[in-house]
Amino acid sequence: MNKSIAPVLLGVSLLALTSACGGDSSGSSGSGELDGLTGTIGSKDFSEQYILAHITGELLNENGADVDVNTQLVGSANVRDALENGDFTGYWEYTGTSWITYNKETEPITDPEEQFEAVKEADAEQGIAWLEPAPFNNTYAFAIRADKAAELGVETLSDVAALPASEQTFCIESEFSTRDDGWPGLKEAYGFDVTDDSVTMLDTGVIYTATAEGDDCNFGEVFATDGRIQALDLKVMEDDQSFFPVYQGAFSLDAETLEEHPEIADVIAEVSPLLTTEKMQELNARADVDGEDPEDIAIDFLIEEGLIDG
Repeated sequence: MNKSIAPVLLGVSLLALTSACGGDSSGSSGSGELDGLTGTIGSKDFSEQYILAHITGELLNENGADVDVNTQLVGSANVRDALENGDFTGYWEYTGTSWITYNKETEPITDPEEQFEAVKEADAEQGIAWLEPAPFNNTYAFAIRADKAAELGVETLSDVAALPASEQTFCIESEFSTRDDGWPGLKEAYGFDVTDDSVTMLDTGVIYTATAEGDDCNFGEVFATDGRIQALDLKVMEDDQSFFPVYQGAFSLDAETLEEHPEIADVIAEVSPLLTTEKMQELNARADVDGEDPEDIAIDFLIEEGLIDG
């Protein structure tokens, strides 16, 4: 998914920001099937993406590659540009993001498999390949603290739209505020009775605590796989009009790189089926609630699953 966009210089400065992926930290020499594969695995600027990038980098290196991980870019557009420009070899993307934001399609496809195939075909024309997706769906959502939800009697976003205007207060992030699949479309679809004074713009992580405290807003923009939802006792509102697209996660990469190293697909296929929504909530909570380092989380996960040596 996506976070606030800020201009970032790529090229030589990008290489300076990369940090070596800890493939050797597992203590394994790897299988060698990806010998000769080099490059940089990228990520967007939030914990789930950091974890996925390190999972990917560690696993590729375990199998003979020599890739770095860069988690320094801010904003989906910058990360996508880095892939298109060749600064990134690949990164984990979400089907809804590519379909709407990059391919400028205004109508999402509600069936996850059909949405994936449509995105895969569209991005192939841009020289970008998609590997088989993981089960998790990190779609947008709105949440409210559980006790306040009970007080207001809300279960769905349509319930929220029926509340008095004084109760329709929202915390959102800057990128969501302008996306076609974000605030403008959602507000129109549900008919929220809001003015600018009812909407507070916050950084992604702050939205969760602000929503839990209830001072800045009743309803906060969240992501379905975020571990802070459960940890902060937040209740997610049902998207009863199915406004939000499917945001299934999959590894996207340079098509020429995949053609040169088709074994990448086999390696990613070892881990992708394990990444369910519940598993991502668990891994994300370790970062965002417990404060663990995403690289350590990635390594622990791979060791526990038997995909790298401890």
